[in-house]
Amino acid sequence: MNPALALPPAIDVKNLECGYDGRVILRHVDFSVARGEIFFVIGGSGCGKSTLLRNMIGLNRPTAGTVKFFGRSFADADANSRRELLKTFGVLYQSGALWSSLSLHENVALPLREYTRLSTREIDELVRLKLAQVGLTGYESYYPSAISGGMKKRAGLARALALDPAIVFFDEPSAGLDPITSREIDELILQIRATLGTTCVVVSHELDSIFRIGDRVIMLDKGERGIVATGSPRALRESSTDPRVREFLERDEERRSLPSEGVATPALKAP
Repeated sequence: MNPALALPPAIDVKNLECGYDGRVILRHVDFSVARGEIFFVIGGSGCGKSTLLRNMIGLNRPTAGTVKFFGRSFADADANSRRELLKTFGVLYQSGALWSSLSLHENVALPLREYTRLSTREIDELVRLKLAQVGLTGYESYYPSAISGGMKKRAGLARALALDPAIVFFDEPSAGLDPITSREIDELILQIRATLGTTCVVVSHELDSIFRIGDRVIMLDKGERGIVATGSPRALRESSTDPRVREFLERDEERRSLPSEGVATPALKAP
């Protein structure tokens, strides 16, 4: 047997239930994310996409169920184990969530100063490398107020990649961006997966991105309070008989003509 086949998935969510102030938002949520997969969480407004993300990354604690990263439970981990698990994933928040009083260099350096014992020189070199990776060479001394929304997303991504995490979560990465910049973010996600083997979990309702780079999706529904569909986005659009799924994925008939060769194949808001 191939040893790789026995490895646990990058993420395994079992019977997850979560909500706020005693109100259940999601229940009986089960799914796994394969290593190296670009996995989308989709659905209409208010369906629980960001709630799911917050519970997965530890900003909120689920009322039931488990979230495991590479076979290790995050919620049940002790303080030292949780700190180690935090280093396995990065997060690009919807707004970028950059500290406005810090330069881009200082923003990207934050996780390196918090989680490593690298020297100042080593941190400086890594920060330049990460900013170059997202196309921001030369912007190290700029402050968030001096750059565009798309550049803020790139800088936030550089910070999310600072520790070379095995998993990166993206909360609405295309929100507020023009189509060209949105496509550039998609290309960065593909590049990260191709060069680093990173598992990418993307919360989004943007059809262009979903069909362009998504390997697999789960669709959440507000009324159902959980998952109503799982599979490749194109297969769901072509074969699902659920009217909720078809309505979401067929919002624009012109999207039916997207070229199939552009599809990727397997290999939040801030608190």
